[in-house]
Amino acid sequence: MSNTVTVTAITSDATPAILLAEDDPVTRLLVTRFLKNAGYQVDAVVNGSEALEKMAHNYYPMLITDWEMPGIDGVALCKAVRNMKFDGYVYALLMTSRNAKEHVIAGLEAGADDYLIKPVHELELIARLNAGRRILALEHSLRAANQRSLVLSITDALTGAYNRRYLMEQLPRELERCRRYGYPLTVLMCDIDHFKVINDDQGHAAGDDVLQQFAERAQKSIRSNSDWVARYGGEEFLMVLPETPHAAGMVVAEKIRSIIAATGFVTPAGNIPVTVSFGVASTGNEGPDSSLTVDTLIRVADECLYQSKQEGRNRTTGRELAPAPILATG
Repeated sequence: MSNTVTVTAITSDATPAILLAEDDPVTRLLVTRFLKNAGYQVDAVVNGSEALEKMAHNYYPMLITDWEMPGIDGVALCKAVRNMKFDGYVYALLMTSRNAKEHVIAGLEAGADDYLIKPVHELELIARLNAGRRILALEHSLRAANQRSLVLSITDALTGAYNRRYLMEQLPRELERCRRYGYPLTVLMCDIDHFKVINDDQGHAAGDDVLQQFAERAQKSIRSNSDWVARYGGEEFLMVLPETPHAAGMVVAEKIRSIIAATGFVTPAGNIPVTVSFGVASTGNEGPDSSLTVDTLIRVADECLYQSKQEGRNRTTGRELAPAPILATG
């Protein structure tokens, strides 16, 4: 599958990288030493501008910043960080000699998670960072759970291919993107030949193995960074090939068809020979015109697949959809 989201691993046992922003050289040296003694990897900078520059290129799960710095101070830095997008949450600890209630409130409202009064005490600093690590671990667990839920909602549980819901949501986007940029789009409708016979003669467990292995072979035969496979229903699959003209789409279909036919599928019932039939529908090289719809593209691919079945199976039939004629106006 493509288009997946990577979740950066952070656990309560991990030691996150820390960015330290402190203009006072003595405090910067002291806090760096405390952090390194506790096993942290530390990048230290002298002001808020340098901190933002660092964070624009790297993800630091933890930020420790002084309040009073020239240029961008700690409060402004916290506000800026909360408006940036990172691989995960940034736990921000604000250090200052200000200890009035209104200062604490101002720091927390700016986006700081915690507040540390100078001079910094080593054990207190490490204890507050340990609390921050627990928060980061919980945030990571929540994002990972949400990502798993998203993957499950768009994936066919048996084959690992995308499901029909994803197909009907994503294919219109692919069609519109190709229309906007003038790219060709090809879809391959594929059906496993005599699949009912496999289920009836070899059992549904063998049929499931065939579906799984077909999806795996098909996925390995297309471009991982742009093409994708969806289970359309039963033993039917649809493969979407953006920026692919008709001739190239026919080549891909024939490649997959040959790969499937060349080697049997290993199942508990033994090695089963399998063939597949393809229907290929493509836009013109200049991309889809304004009248072409997803329903039409799928229907044409399905009609071509039906023709392949009628002509003996284990073959590929395709059609390029000509642009609609432009009517002259008087």
